[in-house]
Amino acid sequence: MTMPIATPEVYAEMLDRAKQDGFAFPAINVTSSQTLNAALRGFAEAESDGIVQVSTGGADYLSGSTVKDMVVGSTALAEYARVVAAKYPVNIALHTDHCPKDKLDGFMRPLIKISQERVARGEEPLFQSHMWDGSAVELHENLQIAAGLLEECAKARIIMEMEIGVVGGEEDGVANEINEKLYTTPGDAIATAEAVGVGEKGRYILAATFGNVHGVYKPGSVKLRPEVLKDIQDAVGAKYGKDKPFDLVFHGGSGSSLEEIREAVSYGVVKMNIDTDTQYAFTRPVAEHMFRNYDGVLKVDGEVGNKKQYDPRSWGKAAETAMAARIVEAAENLQSAGKKLK
Repeated sequence: MTMPIATPEVYAEMLDRAKQDGFAFPAINVTSSQTLNAALRGFAEAESDGIVQVSTGGADYLSGSTVKDMVVGSTALAEYARVVAAKYPVNIALHTDHCPKDKLDGFMRPLIKISQERVARGEEPLFQSHMWDGSAVELHENLQIAAGLLEECAKARIIMEMEIGVVGGEEDGVANEINEKLYTTPGDAIATAEAVGVGEKGRYILAATFGNVHGVYKPGSVKLRPEVLKDIQDAVGAKYGKDKPFDLVFHGGSGSSLEEIREAVSYGVVKMNIDTDTQYAFTRPVAEHMFRNYDGVLKVDGEVGNKKQYDPRSWGKAAETAMAARIVEAAENLQSAGKKLK
């Protein structure tokens, strides 16, 4: 059976089921057609629906290293994904990752506009969700911008992701200190519900922070406190009369223990971003291939080398296989494996 990219209705059903049944989807950052293919393969092998996402840096890179146009790179990925994803028996949603304030006009807003135009023509939106990252501005401004973006996303039948609190570490040139701002407060969550609603103004998913740090750390180096997520769900839930009112997102998950991951999911996390671990999984076999076949991939001492060993497909297949296996592991950890929509 083949399936295209998820429609807005299918994406909504995916998130609803994850929340209801207590699992989350791996959201895999991709930077090329090959890493996209690895992600699709991984989800199919896990029999898990999933989310494929592109960051500002990834979109820039996808357009060509000298072109550096985030909208072109994102559009190209989405159009390519529509063709190749149709050959896999799982549902895939397309998402754009962290968009800070200074990149809204060059990334998120033009992409929303493209989807609005597509929807007006009776087509599906280009992406199924976009992330506004207002963590670098004061909460009041963050929520003000979020409210405007949510309204535009709703017109395009897109789900918005937003972040309150700060994810530490560095990603795509955005660096944050590791301090108390890594923990979202119930007050922040209530202010969020007041500003953007709890679904009635348009659907959104929320990256609330509980000690998350981007990058790679040994287990135990990062002090995650998943109970923070329970506290904000309880505070807002009590005020609005809803159980677990937020659909939550887990950022900076590399190096997290299985216990921390499962606890976070139990509090309403439906999406967990995975980038660092899959980058390593992809690159590790490439390094091995180069070291093992040193005199084949290089024309050493005037020799001719070995075309079969420097053909990018020879090491690319190994990279794709390893990244797909890491995605299967992620789906098993998040308990989305074997739960694809029929």
